[in-house]
Amino acid sequence: MLPPQLIKSLEGVKGFNSKAFEAVHVSGEQVTSVRINPKKTRGKWQEAESNASSFNIQHSTFNIDSPILWCPHGYYLSSRPSFTFDPLFHAGAYYVQEASSMFLWEVLKQTVGASTQKKVLDLCAAPGGKSTLLASYFTDGLIVSNEVIKSRAAILTENIIKWGADNVVVTNNDPKDFQRLENYFDVIVIDAPCSGSGLFRKDPNAINEWSEENVNLCSLRQQRIVADVLPSLKQNGILIYSTCSYSKQEDEDVLDWLVEKLQVASFKLQVNQDWNIVEVESDKHKAFGYRFYPDKIKGEGFFITAFKKINGEEESYQLEQNLFYPNKIELEQLQHFIPLPQEYKVFKQNETLRAIKEVWLTSLKNLAKHLYIKKAGVELGTIKGKDFIPSHELAVSQLPLQSLAVIELQKEDALLYLKRKELVVVAPKGWTLVTYCGLPLGWIKVLPNRINNYYPQEWRILKD
Repeated sequence: MLPPQLIKSLEGVKGFNSKAFEAVHVSGEQVTSVRINPKKTRGKWQEAESNASSFNIQHSTFNIDSPILWCPHGYYLSSRPSFTFDPLFHAGAYYVQEASSMFLWEVLKQTVGASTQKKVLDLCAAPGGKSTLLASYFTDGLIVSNEVIKSRAAILTENIIKWGADNVVVTNNDPKDFQRLENYFDVIVIDAPCSGSGLFRKDPNAINEWSEENVNLCSLRQQRIVADVLPSLKQNGILIYSTCSYSKQEDEDVLDWLVEKLQVASFKLQVNQDWNIVEVESDKHKAFGYRFYPDKIKGEGFFITAFKKINGEEESYQLEQNLFYPNKIELEQLQHFIPLPQEYKVFKQNETLRAIKEVWLTSLKNLAKHLYIKKAGVELGTIKGKDFIPSHELAVSQLPLQSLAVIELQKEDALLYLKRKELVVVAPKGWTLVTYCGLPLGWIKVLPNRINNYYPQEWRILKD
């Protein structure tokens, strides 16, 4: 049963229909949606995506119901498959993301447009749905994907690695830490921690955790988060704020507080009427927000808004953290294993070699000066004596790997690999990239009397 206090608080809110709202929550209907990774559409996977009706991947079928109209790479599925046992899920071919939250793509399209060489902060990023979307949208940009909770930052890092983007820096910082980067970002996305009422249909257990007191606490926390991070947004930069809550205290009331306290101007978006997204205005300052009701759209509860920062200045930085670089011999060993495109710069983190596009090197130095960085660019591997030991991150990255030995696995062997079990395959000696449907899963090393499986131990499939 939905909390009566929530239903009462929503009476009079634009778009709310209590009968339809309650009916959809007791219907038992579940909506499953995915967003395809546009950088990993090749081979059999690409052929399947071009059909736009179903993804027939060897022995499994990935059935599409319809496209998500506000995101070009989003699709509804006709049923929920077992993603755990789909090797393409582990290869980063797609991300399982709630359809309503993919509206972020449309917000970016209308506020930022085609200018994609931007510095973007996803402040509350775990588990990584919005960060992977941002990495796909800002193809020439730099994404800083932050999560304050250490355990969730580890999950975020895993999902960013699987997505394969080389333009993402993962950080583990409190929002106030970003004040050190004053007037730095072109875009900030805050998918704020909230009371979670928008997920009641998807997660009925969340109903028991909901309370009016928690709504009020969340509203205060949301204001603190925005206030802490806003100094790091440039003048005329874009602030995108969202929640998965229906409560006005966390949505429209926060918009009024933003306009009143932080000198921002609200964006009015052009929304197709057929999408059934409800445009609302805050009570005092008439700031625009967009509500997603599950009885009106095919998705869960969601709220999103966009602002332009009025005050502030353009970025001006001189302080930089020094990076360490490999020596000539180390670079030669790396190049012998995999020639990198000229636009990449290789640097060292402890004994690990990493690569990032040279255009973002100065930005990385500035970030390293002020923040705790968990991951930057692509981890390539380490050098031990005369041997280069490739990283799993290199295997699933979007760097060109055509020069490497490759073996294509059928689904049964692909799942054995992902469980870190023994493989019996014919492959060339040495390091070999294993693929499924043309997409890399990771490394094996073929020795004279055995094959070593190098899939990350902590990521292995535990179920049978």
